[in-house]
Amino acid sequence: MKKYAVLTSNMQVAPANKHEARRESVKKFLPSLIDFLGVMRQKEIPVIHLQLAYDESDSRSKKPFGCYPPLVRGSDGVKLLPEMLQPNDIVIEKSRDSGFFNTDLDRVLKNLKVDSLIVTGMQAYSCVQFTAVDAFFRGYEVIVNCNAIGSTRDEDTEKAIKTMRKYCASVLESNEIYSLING
Repeated sequence: MKKYAVLTSNMQVAPANKHEARRESVKKFLPSLIDFLGVMRQKEIPVIHLQLAYDESDSRSKKPFGCYPPLVRGSDGVKLLPEMLQPNDIVIEKSRDSGFFNTDLDRVLKNLKVDSLIVTGMQAYSCVQFTAVDAFFRGYEVIVNCNAIGSTRDEDTEKAIKTMRKYCASVLESNEIYSLING
């Protein structure tokens, strides 16, 4: 029997509010993502949030993130969107686009005996896609919820979906994922 986990990527205050176009993009998919996470939690599927944060020594920590200060560990912009987090969720900090690069994600998934990942969040063409590819390289079945991902530009999301579908993941809508899990 498959063991699933859901990953969210960069669903944080600063990335979600970087500029008006990003806010509009997040507004489009956030309700679907929140609903999806609620169903997954009811099914006792672990939810893991990948939280982008830089050390002060990282050169990217000097660059403001839209109207927010740099994404330095502990800053307000690094916080997860409040509607995303529930007490039993797991939060893993990352310093690169992939949730696997220099993190404990693989170890956490192995401890949970997870073999299938459902990837959600933003930015589809970078963080979501790179995490999906790295999961595929590590032998996980990868599913991308196309109702629960986004990028600032719709064409970037579509391009990422096309690439992931061709290369490393099944790209499904929330209802298809519910059927798969219940099947």
